[in-house]
Amino acid sequence: MKFIHTADLHIGKIVCEHSMLDEQRHILARILEAVDSEKPDAVLIAGDVYDKPVPSAEAVAVLDDFLVELAARKVRTFVLSGNHDSAERIAFGGRLMEKSGVHVSQVYDGKFVPVTLSDSEGEVDVWMLPFVRPVTVRANLVTDEERDAVKDYTSAVKAALAQVHFTPGRRNVLLAHQFVTGAERSESEENVGGLDNVDATVFAAFDYVALGHIHKPQNVLKGDDGTVRARYSGTPLKYSLSEAVHKKSLTVVELSAGKNLIREIPLVPLHDVREIRGTFAEIVSPEFRNAQVAAGNKLDDFVYIKLTDENDVPDAAQKLRGIYPNLMMLAYDNERTRNHADVGVAESVDEKKPMELFGEFFEGRNGRPMKPEESEFVQDLISSIWGGNA
Repeated sequence: MKFIHTADLHIGKIVCEHSMLDEQRHILARILEAVDSEKPDAVLIAGDVYDKPVPSAEAVAVLDDFLVELAARKVRTFVLSGNHDSAERIAFGGRLMEKSGVHVSQVYDGKFVPVTLSDSEGEVDVWMLPFVRPVTVRANLVTDEERDAVKDYTSAVKAALAQVHFTPGRRNVLLAHQFVTGAERSESEENVGGLDNVDATVFAAFDYVALGHIHKPQNVLKGDDGTVRARYSGTPLKYSLSEAVHKKSLTVVELSAGKNLIREIPLVPLHDVREIRGTFAEIVSPEFRNAQVAAGNKLDDFVYIKLTDENDVPDAAQKLRGIYPNLMMLAYDNERTRNHADVGVAESVDEKKPMELFGEFFEGRNGRPMKPEESEFVQDLISSIWGGNA
């Protein structure tokens, strides 16, 4: 059985005040082309479908168009809610969409009902575990003993998956959206200071786990025979400078004869993300621009420019945008900025997320870091205010 696995679409995302909707329409069209050529049995979208719990009307329309196209191709589609999504909004209309082959995750209630697919080798049950926090899992457990056993994210996911009842002889695929311990993160991902780690062994009972949440494609669990059992597909687009070196792709998974065959389909964006360093005079020179183009780089890529001039260049950003229209950020890297790196307190505060700032404030006031239960409480409170971007 063949699946196309993707995740973290973040539809509606804005990067450095630049809307990514056109980029997202382009890359979703490339995904549809891959569906046409691969003819998978199902498409797995492992969470963070939107970038905000309350997406814009334009973002909703983009997802709607994408799902309509998938349904028209009669390919089963599984859509999971992630930490950036509103589980309730993702779940809306789910029972109606099932009739078109689009299966969306329901709000977590401690119960699991699989969708069963079949091929020449038998049946495959597809399960969906939307993003959960320990407090969410505890609220759906019955006894005090069960609730007391949930102390962190690993025990929470373990307790949730204990409610999955397998049918003997069937293969089992899970969609999940959590941070597996040891996975390599990027700057654009939400984190709770390492407290949201989930040990990969909690997924060992499944034949394949399609993961979302981490933006870099990577395997995180293998079976004794070396078969990949859990994998992050990564994002289809680059959403920060830290992702500039990533090779974005779709993951194709084939479950066959007890092994998973994994391969990638490269995804080429409208505009790449890259960093440019040098003096202002160098960067604007015709020779530099020609060298960029000769190297296969486009001048309208999303560029983060670091000027090495010792003195600030007047109106540098405006002048650079005349050559690099998609300038995302301008900074200086010189002796002055290196020697005074600790002066820009306001800038460093702007770059930190509310959870990081509160954690530093708490430790400064109390002389100790927050306990896991304190951090979880604050994270839930912040998420209710700022949403998935906290």
